[in-house]
Amino acid sequence: MDYQAVLEEIYKEIQPHFGEGKVADYIPALSSIDPRQFGFSIITQDGSTYNVGDTQTDFSIQSISKLFTFTLALDIYSRDLYTRLGVEPSGNPFNSLVQLEYEQGKPRNPFINAGAIVVTDSLIAHYQDDYKAFEVILNFIRDVADDNTISFDPEVSSSEMEHAHRNLALANLMKSFNNLDNEPNQAVQTYFKHCAISMNTQKLSRAMLYLANGGTDPLSNKKYLTPQQTRRINAVMLTCGHYDASGEFAFHVGLPGKSGVGGGIVAVVPGKMGISVWSPALNHYGNSHLGTLALQKFVEKTGLSIF
Repeated sequence: MDYQAVLEEIYKEIQPHFGEGKVADYIPALSSIDPRQFGFSIITQDGSTYNVGDTQTDFSIQSISKLFTFTLALDIYSRDLYTRLGVEPSGNPFNSLVQLEYEQGKPRNPFINAGAIVVTDSLIAHYQDDYKAFEVILNFIRDVADDNTISFDPEVSSSEMEHAHRNLALANLMKSFNNLDNEPNQAVQTYFKHCAISMNTQKLSRAMLYLANGGTDPLSNKKYLTPQQTRRINAVMLTCGHYDASGEFAFHVGLPGKSGVGGGIVAVVPGKMGISVWSPALNHYGNSHLGTLALQKFVEKTGLSIF
């Protein structure tokens, strides 16, 4: 199949929809980003790449980073990790306090904010230092993306920390239920730092290859997870990767995927490719409006949905 032609066709078809949606203005450092940007990248298991649009423009990956911290924590703790968080869809907004209170401080899954804070906390506990934990996270992302230049934007993480009241509330609530080993401020600050890592769609699609290939990078042959662990991550991506719109994304796109409020979405076609799309304007669920539309068109044209 001519994937380049497919991407270019999609790019042309979505032009009338530019301008729809709005950027994540509740994070001041993201509020000034030009919403009329779009990039779409795929990389197949043999390393062939296909790109269209603004695929070399770095952006804040935000909640996409939760995939990488979940991978690291799962590798360290294995099944023990699930004593501290579940793998069920939340059905509620990603920063809901009500559900966390009702379920006694155990987050529904690793992709809502509370779950990601627990995962980050587990990494800090393992490495016994928040700076070391963040260094491991950043170096892991550099490794799977095969790019040592990847870094984080301190302006974005500081901006988020200044408006962290709800996330700190989540962390303090979990601390009260003894589901946080470190101080809430420490866990949340490290969480914001990995959310503020900057990448582009080319780097992100490359970083997805290990999840498309049973936990082993097909180009470097580095093994990061077992096939079973990889299936678990892909399953949670499919059911929980788009917050309370996860069912809708599975229905319309049908690929394991993870979104971020920076406008990025990553997805995998198991056994075939890693995918990343980016456009900063979000729909009312907090997912990229154009990105979601483009992925829907992609599976319609290629038949690559897992269903």
